[in-house]
Amino acid sequence: MYETILVVEDERKIARLLEIELESEGYRVLLAGSGNDGWLAYREGGIDLILLDVMLPGLSGIELLRRIRSTDAGTPVLMLTAKSSVEDKVSGLDLGANDYITKPFQIEELLARIRTAFRLAGRGSDKETYGEWLTAGSLRLNPDTREVERDEKPIQLTQREFDLLAYMMRNKRLVLNRNQILSAVWGYDYAGDTNVVDVYIRYVRKKVDEGFGKELIQTVRGVGYVLKDES
Repeated sequence: MYETILVVEDERKIARLLEIELESEGYRVLLAGSGNDGWLAYREGGIDLILLDVMLPGLSGIELLRRIRSTDAGTPVLMLTAKSSVEDKVSGLDLGANDYITKPFQIEELLARIRTAFRLAGRGSDKETYGEWLTAGSLRLNPDTREVERDEKPIQLTQREFDLLAYMMRNKRLVLNRNQILSAVWGYDYAGDTNVVDVYIRYVRKKVDEGFGKELIQTVRGVGYVLKDES
């Protein structure tokens, strides 16, 4: 049984994106659109981690965190906010937040921070433990150590290339369109051209496919891209 994550976020687009991505990782997701609803959901119990926006209607994220920490010091809380000042971060961390991530964020970075929070809290499931590798044939990727190799040969990727490959490996055999990839890797509010996906696909292909025989990253005409196993 996988962990339950409570997402307290009033922006519906962001909340829905988080729900889709977290459920694809195997988490159970509960959504709350206000601080008051978040408090009620938390009081129901069974929450393993909370993603908490600071700017909420009614009860603020900071006040909700204060209430939670008055009785619960163990449940990991990650703050999500558009605010990036030192004062905002300090106030959240002083009240007991485990981590702080500023919008806009990349899904892969958020997923890594969630795994880290679970691991530090001793709650990580066997699904994504420290040092576990994602695989596609002879291609292997470690989300925690950010190592990549194929045929046991190490491959050096930039941060963006790594995030792109990690997203495709988590969704291997699924056809992903450019907008899905943009939202997951570049952030939900990326306003640039979708052609950037094609450019980075070429970069990653050059490093993980060329010289290794079978190509794992394949183009699906008129739709997008898919990463397949060698088999």
